[in-house]
Amino acid sequence: MSINFSEENAQAFQSILYKCWSIDSSSKWTLDNPANGQCSVTALIVNDLFGGEILKTKLQEGWHFYNRIDKINFDFTQSQFAKEPIYLDILSNREEAFSDTNQNQYKYLKNKISKYINK
Repeated sequence: MSINFSEENAQAFQSILYKCWSIDSSSKWTLDNPANGQCSVTALIVNDLFGGEILKTKLQEGWHFYNRIDKINFDFTQSQFAKEPIYLDILSNREEAFSDTNQNQYKYLKNKISKYINK
């Protein structure tokens, strides 16, 4: 499934993510910080839907994944941080992003999101 990308799609997608993220998509999820731990699984789904590239940056806690679509970087999980990270824009891939999540979390989030997108 691929959706034409636009700023409007990005904003709408962000609000869908907040409805879909849960403890089932990341064990670090909390009501107070729903984006916590969602970076890799979210980067994979964004890549599925919008194409582009998966990027990563090194943080104290480990790798943080995000996306580049049409030469614009998007970090849909940035809200998990008190302070915006320094983005190193290191090219990554699906295999690396999958190493930070699992098939159950990926399938759960993809299925949840598809219910909103396919309406």
